[in-house]
Amino acid sequence: MAHIILASSSPRRRELLAQLGLEFDILSPDIDESVQAGESVAAYVERLARAKADAVATQYPDAIIIAADTSLGVDGEILGKPESKQHAFAMWRRISGRQHDVYSGVCILSKNEKYSIVVRTQVHFQALSLDDMECYWATGEPIGKAGAYAIQGIAARYIPKIEGSYSNVVGLPLYETVQLLQTVKALN
Repeated sequence: MAHIILASSSPRRRELLAQLGLEFDILSPDIDESVQAGESVAAYVERLARAKADAVATQYPDAIIIAADTSLGVDGEILGKPESKQHAFAMWRRISGRQHDVYSGVCILSKNEKYSIVVRTQVHFQALSLDDMECYWATGEPIGKAGAYAIQGIAARYIPKIEGSYSNVVGLPLYETVQLLQTVKALN
C-alpha cells in the first residue's frame, strides 16, 4: 500500500480516518486560512484542502496526501472557530433555532493525480437559551471547533436532525474520502 499522509492537525480527522483501517502519518501544513473577498463557504473549504495537500506534497512527493477543511455556513457567511466566548455566543445566536450548512473540502493528491470534492450537510440546531450557552461554553468543548460546537460531543443534545453525512460534520466525510482514495487507487 502507498504511503498515506493526513495533512491535518485535527484529532477528529485522525480518529475518523483511523476508522477506515488505514495506516497513515500526520503532517500539519502551515497555510494562510484567510477568507478571500467574495469567497463562498464551498470554495473556501475546497481551496484550503487543496492548499494543504499541495503544501505537504512538496515535502513528500511520492505519498498520497489526504487533506480536508471544514467550516459552517449561515446565510452565505463562513463561521470558523471561535476567537473568544463572546464570538462563540454570537455564532450560537446565528445558528440557534434554525438550520445551517456544514461544508468540508477534501483533496486527495498523489504523484500524478489530484482530486477534490466539497460535501455539504444540513444541521438543524435547537434554540439555545443564554443558560444553555453558558453551560456549554463552561465545558470547554466549543474551543477550537468550527461553529463553536462538536456534534460528536455534548452539542449532540442541541441537534435534533441532520441531513447528509454525519462524519462530514465531525470533520471528514468518510464515504466521499474513500471514493476519492479508490479513484487514485490507494485502496484495493
